[in-house]
Amino acid sequence: MIRALLLAIGQLSDPGSRRVVWIGVLSAAAAFALLATGVWWALFHTVLTGYAWVDYVLDLLGGLTVLVLAWLLFPATVGTVSSFFLDEVVEAVERRHYPHLPPPRKTGVVEELGTALRFLAVVLLVNIAALPLYFLLPGLNLLVFYTVNGYLLGREYFEMVAIRRLGRKEAAYVRRSKPLKPFLAGVAIAFLSTIPIVNLLVPVIASAFMVHVYHSMVGPMVGHSLAGQPTAGPSLAGRSRP
Repeated sequence: MIRALLLAIGQLSDPGSRRVVWIGVLSAAAAFALLATGVWWALFHTVLTGYAWVDYVLDLLGGLTVLVLAWLLFPATVGTVSSFFLDEVVEAVERRHYPHLPPPRKTGVVEELGTALRFLAVVLLVNIAALPLYFLLPGLNLLVFYTVNGYLLGREYFEMVAIRRLGRKEAAYVRRSKPLKPFLAGVAIAFLSTIPIVNLLVPVIASAFMVHVYHSMVGPMVGHSLAGQPTAGPSLAGRSRP
């Protein structure tokens, strides 16, 4: 697991991975700049109470609130934008570390959109749930946060990687049959998500990380046919469902 994480961090040296990071960061910065400009303009051109000094204080507090929210939600926005480009990161990792693999299965537009929307929802929920950590003392809340979000992030990142090779149902089965690795990887991702600056790199690192976790679980060729279509593979054949 540690080796997989180190390999994922090393993937940042890949130009394509850095491109995804910059797309997410610059897009989020542009969005918040437009939002902040619009809110500030609206505040300073709207008479709220008729008392100049009260309106000035309210405008100032409103502007500061926008800046604070922008700072706290910036990583969530970066992750949301990056989620639409993470397939490029997965492909780059497999080209670099698993060149023997056949091409992945073809996914339709509807499936790709559904995956992106699911990922978007999880990223937003995880980051919104993380907001209390900025204000509350560490304790039980940290245990709950890492447990819940470790499961959610581990599930979403694993299935995002696995469905390219196995399809959604088979990917879900593999994850449920060996739940510890995706969960621990998800906890590591959740922890990195709480570190300022590092959290901007999390979508790329997490995607690369989960590629290595996935291949360590299924083996070098399990779930891959020569035509790039999903097969049962020796370790999945003859399985008995619980």
